[in-house]
Amino acid sequence: MYDVVIIGSGPAGYTAAIYTSRARLKTLLVAGPHIGGQLTTTTMIDNFPGFSGGVLGPTLMEDMKKHAVRFGTEIVTDEVKTLTNTSPFVLTGFKEYRGKTVIVATGAQAKTLGIASEEQFRGKGISYCATCDGFFFKNKTVAVFGGGDTAMEEATFLTKFAQKVTIVHRREEFRASKIMVEKAKKDPKITFLLGKTVDQFYGDTVLRGVRFVDGTNMTLDGAFIAIGHTPATAFLKGIVEMDENGYVKVTNTATSRVGIFAAGDCVDGRYRQAIVAAGQGCMAAMDVEKWLEGKK
Repeated sequence: MYDVVIIGSGPAGYTAAIYTSRARLKTLLVAGPHIGGQLTTTTMIDNFPGFSGGVLGPTLMEDMKKHAVRFGTEIVTDEVKTLTNTSPFVLTGFKEYRGKTVIVATGAQAKTLGIASEEQFRGKGISYCATCDGFFFKNKTVAVFGGGDTAMEEATFLTKFAQKVTIVHRREEFRASKIMVEKAKKDPKITFLLGKTVDQFYGDTVLRGVRFVDGTNMTLDGAFIAIGHTPATAFLKGIVEMDENGYVKVTNTATSRVGIFAAGDCVDGRYRQAIVAAGQGCMAAMDVEKWLEGKK
């Protein structure tokens, strides 16, 4: 029996584990299918406080893991498939785990175009976060793929760095709100390419361009895929309240189910930043500690 079982091994999960273990709570962290979360697929992280020269994503996550283990966190490589809805909670993956409380920190995955060459150039010109990687494309030519508000926001943000930004959308009309589209159209750095479906990305060691189904090409230094995210929360259906997009609803970090808390990208569909997830992980750990104190 653990005082807390943390599900997920991204910034939120590891930070929560550091705090709960340091508070002398018996802590188990179930790492999930992607140990270290999305940051392990990122090359250089340039906006995490304390690393003035930047830090590699896998390096940052390995250091967070070591930090949690230093204070006594137990870590298992497993994926939680089911979770009971009363305390003590029973979590089932390959094995069964029991906890007085649970912190859900399962994150969210960026939706992809689903073509092989996309994975080939991930982190080598293809990005899923303008806020994270826009800085690396100063005076470059980039494209944003998508037609919703996220695509408009990403394109507008990228104009701070890139020389030219093209919004590429497979349809002639946008899902984005009219005000967001109008804002993008007024920006002299942004152009639009509509009715285009990606066939493949091409390049050598880095991305050089994109080829469309109609046979046309576009030379690029960077491609930002902005078609949304999917929170990893399917296993929580019927256990805690979620919004229409699958993000867990929380009050501070408490979910609708007493004893279950949540933090990071599985609750945050807006910011999706490592530092925000880490902060929420800290909050969840402190909320767990206070809740367990109240039970005593």
